[in-house]
Amino acid sequence: MSTAPAPAVTTAPRQPAVAPPPPHRTPTSAWVLLIVLVTIWGTSFILMKKGLVVFSALELGATRVSVAALLLLPFALKHIGKVERSRFKWLVLSGVVGTLVPAFLFAYAETRLASGLAGVLNALTAVFTLVVGAALFGQKLTGLRVLGIGLGLVGTVVLMLLGGSGGDATPSGESNAWYGLYIVLATMGYGVSVNVIKHHLHGIPSVAVTGLLLLFIGGPALAYLLLGTQFLHKLATVPGAWTAFGYIALLATMSTAVAMVLFNKLIQSSTALFASSNTYLVPIMALGWGLLDGEQFNLWHLLGMAIILVSVAIIHRAK
Repeated sequence: MSTAPAPAVTTAPRQPAVAPPPPHRTPTSAWVLLIVLVTIWGTSFILMKKGLVVFSALELGATRVSVAALLLLPFALKHIGKVERSRFKWLVLSGVVGTLVPAFLFAYAETRLASGLAGVLNALTAVFTLVVGAALFGQKLTGLRVLGIGLGLVGTVVLMLLGGSGGDATPSGESNAWYGLYIVLATMGYGVSVNVIKHHLHGIPSVAVTGLLLLFIGGPALAYLLLGTQFLHKLATVPGAWTAFGYIALLATMSTAVAMVLFNKLIQSSTALFASSNTYLVPIMALGWGLLDGEQFNLWHLLGMAIILVSVAIIHRAK
């Protein structure tokens, strides 16, 4: 009985070793953009404080929204015909809860809260973006994310209750700590807005989203500012009113239009992780401005800030 010959063994040619890709190097221009962005956003809280020297919280909030809306009006008019009408309701929702209401809440909080601490509490936006995403949009909560959320809330309690407000006392001598809750509510609104934009406004250029949502809320804000407040009267009669208005106009211009363009460019020239590092640097910049302006901070403030920033780092890592 014959047997079939064993098949010949062939040796495949060896493939040349593929060198691992070089590590990503962040260009110098990205670092410059990051520093500029951190400076703009970190300065916004002291600008609000300076505007409140003359104007009320309601006047400051309405002025900020009105100036930003007028500034981006050309972009809104350019894109309004390109967006489906079915998305208008989401633009209105994002504009109200993510821009209009927070503008008033931040201004009212800073009537009694140190601007540096306001900047630190603003970092809770990352926490509430995750909470809202899990509660309303089905985003999965892992153990690491729950830990980040819990630490963020602990840091808020330490900052507000144990550290106090760091601002001026109320006329009755009561604690200012509860004024931080206005910023907590504002960051909840930011969390809703971020998720609405992500899930319902995707595919629309960011400059169009910002311009259109400001278009929808800017009209009512401007009407209220001119007809329902003492804004024009103060500009005409109160010493220093134009200077205070300049601070608010600078806030609206830099923190809305300019920062938005720079942030998009930063993401394009680096990575989303690198761009998100501004979350940790903005509170430091805000605290620095507060110290220069004579605001008082203590170890409880620093501990609360550290806990909040650690919670944000954990949440970013979990993503």
